[in-house]
Amino acid sequence: MADAALEIVRQTGRRPSGGIVIGPGDRGSPGAPLSYRQGDHPEPGPGSFAAAEALAAVVDQIPSDAEVWVLLSGGTTSLIGAPEPGLTSQDLSAIYRLLLGSGLEITAMNLIRKRFSRWGGGKLARALAPATVQVYIVSDVIGDDLASIGSGPCVPDRTTATEIRHLLERSGLWERIPLSARGLVGAAEAGSIPETPKPGDAAFAHVTSEVIASNRLALEAACSRARALGLDAMVIGEPIAGEAAETGARIAAELVEDCGHRRNPSSRRCTVWGGETTVTLSSGSNGLGGRCQELALAAAEVLHSSRSDVTLLAAGTDGRDGPTDAAGAIVDRNTWKAITVAGKDPARELAAHNAYHALDAAGGLLRPGLTGTNVMDVVIGIC
Repeated sequence: MADAALEIVRQTGRRPSGGIVIGPGDRGSPGAPLSYRQGDHPEPGPGSFAAAEALAAVVDQIPSDAEVWVLLSGGTTSLIGAPEPGLTSQDLSAIYRLLLGSGLEITAMNLIRKRFSRWGGGKLARALAPATVQVYIVSDVIGDDLASIGSGPCVPDRTTATEIRHLLERSGLWERIPLSARGLVGAAEAGSIPETPKPGDAAFAHVTSEVIASNRLALEAACSRARALGLDAMVIGEPIAGEAAETGARIAAELVEDCGHRRNPSSRRCTVWGGETTVTLSSGSNGLGGRCQELALAAAEVLHSSRSDVTLLAAGTDGRDGPTDAAGAIVDRNTWKAITVAGKDPARELAAHNAYHALDAAGGLLRPGLTGTNVMDVVIGIC
C-alpha cells in the first residue's frame, strides 16, 4: 500500500514530506521519506509499543494545513497496540490475551480493545486534527464496519464506557481484566477523564474514508481464477463465523453432501467461503495453532469418515494463522489417518487446540509467508 501511495503521489507531481510504515515483518522501508517499524501480531509486544511511539513522533511533526494519507489494514489493532495513559504495557497485553481466548467475535473484541489502546477509537484522528485526512482501508471484518477495522483509529467510537463495562461483565471478563483497566472505565463513566471521540466531534471534520479491498473481493477473485482453471465455482454469500471446529465440520459435511449429489461425477466443483471464525480456549490451554488450522483439522475428521473425494483449504489471507508460521492448512480424506500414522492422536490434538503439530505431522500446513495484506480468512473446497 505504501509503495503504491508513493508512486501515485509522485505521478501527480507532488512529493511526500514524511511518514511511517508499520507492519508485521522485517520488510524494510519502502523508501525515503518513509521510515519502517515492525510491530507485533496477534498480540502487542515491545515492537508494537515502540511503533506506537514512533507513530506519535511523526504525528507531532504534521502541520495543521497538511494533507495526510492513512493506509489502514487488518492487524493494525495489535501492530500499533500501546496502552492508554494509566495502563502498563503488561496490562494491555493481558487484556488482548484474554480477548483472543474469549470466543468473542472480532467486532466485540475491537470494541473493547479500542477502549484501552492509545490510537484506537478515533484517537489518531483527534491527534491529526485539524489536518485533512484521507483514509484508505483494506477491510478485515465482516460487513466492512469502519469502526471495527484496526479498532477504528480515524472513526468515531459510538460505544460508551458503561457499554464496555456491561459487555465485559456479560462475557465474564470484567473481574479478569487488570484492576487499572477497570479503573480507566470507571473514570470515563464518572467523567474524570475524556470519553473516546464520538460522532460529531471536531476531530472528524476533515476526515474521509474509503474501503479499497475486502474479503468479498478476494472471494470473487478466487472464483474467477477457479473458473479460468476449468472448475465450476461459486461463492457462499453467508460469511463463516462462530467456533472454528464446528464450522470446519459443518463445511466438510456440506462438501461431502454436495459431492454425492453431483449429476456429472467427472466435473470439478469449487466452493468458496470467507469470514472469520473464533477459537474459545479452555483455562490453561497451551496448544499451538490458529482458527484456520483448527477449522481444517475438524474438517479432516469428517472427510476421513466419509471417504469422499474432497479437498479443503482454510487460510488467513495475511499469510499467518494465529501465532504460527503457517497461513492455514490443506486437508483431504487421507489427512486424519496420516496424522495417526505419524504417531499423533488427531482427536486429542483437536480437543487441545493443538492443530499446528497435528497438521504439520501430516504435511498439511500451508506456509506462503506474509502476503502484505489482510482481508480475513478464505476457505476453498474442491469436489
